[in-house]
Amino acid sequence: MKFFDNKVIWITGASSGIGEALALQFSNYNCKLILSSRRKDVLVAVKAKCTNQEHIAVLPLDLANTDGMPDVVKNAIAIFGTIDILINNGGISQRSPIIETTIDVDRKLIEIDYLGTVALSKALLPHFVANRSGHYVVVSSLMGKFSSSYRSAYCGAKHALHGFFDALRLEHHKDNVKVTMICPGFVNTNVARNALTADGSQQGYQDDMTQNGLEVNTFAKKMIKAIRKQKFEAYIGKFEKFGVYVKRLSPRLIHHMVLRSKVK
Repeated sequence: MKFFDNKVIWITGASSGIGEALALQFSNYNCKLILSSRRKDVLVAVKAKCTNQEHIAVLPLDLANTDGMPDVVKNAIAIFGTIDILINNGGISQRSPIIETTIDVDRKLIEIDYLGTVALSKALLPHFVANRSGHYVVVSSLMGKFSSSYRSAYCGAKHALHGFFDALRLEHHKDNVKVTMICPGFVNTNVARNALTADGSQQGYQDDMTQNGLEVNTFAKKMIKAIRKQKFEAYIGKFEKFGVYVKRLSPRLIHHMVLRSKVK
């Protein structure tokens, strides 16, 4: 796609799932990639699967280390001389009843999914403003638009992302800074296996809805199309994506629909 020609695209959470699928597909375009996550060895393995590896750099990043974001951004810019698109994909999920979930789990979801993403984006913002160009792509969730049981901390963090980035889009419209919120439904990745439970341990198993969700490569293609179109928001999934429109019409109706779905 010519839209991505010569652009430098930075992907967080690039070691697996959606991030890995994006890396593999973007590597076929005439662009440069920076792949970030906590584990350098896994990122190197992802890079090895890509084409045009001479245009791909690996940069370890821990979203929990919010104080270190200015240095990470400085290092990222130094690799190819600029950043054109930041894809905020890194994060974790959660599966547990509110009454059983420790506040430490809520805090971790906010620190990683919300504050980590915000800290990285704010550290990069002066670069975008100076260039009078830049594009934030934020992987939120349909759970950032309406909620479901057993995902309270996750829903809270994703809702918060919409509030922050809607404000950023408004404040920096004058600087030609774009924001695209990507809202996945069920995507067949390890997100459920890695989700935190009530005590902070990993769930460790897949659920049926995630298993039967969109294949990750199909999702990545749809997401790349939304980025190219510079959409404000994109809802990508199967039938569940229509919940966004149902909530607009009737919050009570979406409440009963989600109850009947018995999603866990």
